[in-house]
Amino acid sequence: MTTPTPTVPTALPLTPDARKVVTFATLGFTLMFAVWVMFGIVGLPIRKELGLTDAQFTLLTAIPVLTGSLLRLPAGIWADRYGGKKVFIVNTLLTAAFSLALSYANGYNLLLALALGVGLAGVSFAVGNAWIAQWVPTTRQGLALGTFGAGNAGASITKLLAPLLITAVPLGLLIPGGWHFVPFVFTLLLVLCAAATARLTPADAVQNSTRTLGDWLRPLAKAQVWRFGLYYVVFFGAYVAYSLFLPKYYVDHYDIPLARAGLLTALFIFPASLLRPLGGYLSDRFGPRAVTITAFGIMLLGLLPLMRELPVSTFTLLTTIVGVGMGIGKASTYTLVAQWNPGQMGVVGGLVGLLGGLGGFFLPLIFAALKPTLGAQSAFITLFILTVGTGVVFVANMVRLKVLGRQLTFATPT
Repeated sequence: MTTPTPTVPTALPLTPDARKVVTFATLGFTLMFAVWVMFGIVGLPIRKELGLTDAQFTLLTAIPVLTGSLLRLPAGIWADRYGGKKVFIVNTLLTAAFSLALSYANGYNLLLALALGVGLAGVSFAVGNAWIAQWVPTTRQGLALGTFGAGNAGASITKLLAPLLITAVPLGLLIPGGWHFVPFVFTLLLVLCAAATARLTPADAVQNSTRTLGDWLRPLAKAQVWRFGLYYVVFFGAYVAYSLFLPKYYVDHYDIPLARAGLLTALFIFPASLLRPLGGYLSDRFGPRAVTITAFGIMLLGLLPLMRELPVSTFTLLTTIVGVGMGIGKASTYTLVAQWNPGQMGVVGGLVGLLGGLGGFFLPLIFAALKPTLGAQSAFITLFILTVGTGVVFVANMVRLKVLGRQLTFATPT
């Protein structure tokens, strides 16, 4: 008995309300992502201020990723059940509360605790995906979800602006100064974002459902969903890990000032984020399988030379190439998720995002643990091996599906 091939509905234009949802979800996610990875920058002055070890610093930068990953699955279910707008606004305001507390915090243990709360910003990805899927037709979701996912570029906001904010307000004033000023500014922006989203986007139109929790979770029994999560570890988890890892690498390895390190890291972040809409469009046009294979190839092309010592200019160029592959691959993976699981974007997309986010939490810890053995290039050697292995899994499964006659056509070439 063969599994029926999923069908793809006829393309439909986006309604004005759908466009508003995509726009505000993308803007909100961009800001939330900037908050999610801010410890990649503010952690460096904190390290100096508190005299943190490399292990303590790595844990502090990774902790928000843990929260934002583990809660993606339940948040996606809540968004599917209660409406993406409601959950998105609540998520934004909770993140703002923890960000405000962080701006007045001192002491390593307190910072770790508040970092868990700030990590709620990462949950916005699963919520936004479900929200958009509730308004955008399946055949248009590649580009729509890719546009939304470009909010990963929020990491570049942190890398570029946080070093300036750190020096903008001196310590000792009524407004928290130094690195504390960064989460304070983010708090104000998050509150404004929540207010604008509440005022300017359409009300949720979620139908009452009699589905049980078991019904919601049933798609998670499929091995395919977990494979999607593995692919997302490479394209997204590694992106988060590198966004946190690269500023410290530039500062420690090349002896570059923090502001310039943030700028060079942004050169990796831009293609890894802003090419996501292109990846979604190409997936809609040519099918996500071919696009995903191409993304694996681009990443390997950049990673191979990075496994040895390089001048800073060559290093920056190659990390940019890796970012290109990540940006395209993140979109193609979520196009696969959306088109294999219509109507289940919250739960399936939530699990895939959870697994990818966990990759962003564990990979920096793995990089640090392997550094004594593999040397300064441990982060690039590790990701090269992981990308090769995951690419083999993807190709092997694609061949298996073709043999079983389950070829999907996600686009009709013209």
